[in-house]
Amino acid sequence: MNIMEVLNRPELTHLQVGNDLKTIQIRAMAGVDMPEHHSTHEAVIVVQEGKAILKTKDTTYVLKKGSTMLFPAGLKHSLSVIQDFKGVAIMATDSIINLKN
Repeated sequence: MNIMEVLNRPELTHLQVGNDLKTIQIRAMAGVDMPEHHSTHEAVIVVQEGKAILKTKDTTYVLKKGSTMLFPAGLKHSLSVIQDFKGVAIMATDSIINLKN
């Protein structure tokens, strides 16, 4: 993997892992796109900074500072970062984020 591939991906960092829930810090620079993916369990995203466009099969959402979004398990979605983005994902400890093949 070269340096440009690293810079063009969101950075995901585990913040805390409890018995039932974990929190993951999401950071991405403007212009970054996260391909279609889904979580194996329900998840909540809390946007701390920036702006991104989240697309599902049927809907487009604007995520910006102060936004929250609840994702049902298995909801396929993609993310396009418009302004440098920072948020926290809250999900079950055993949740896995699956990228579309």
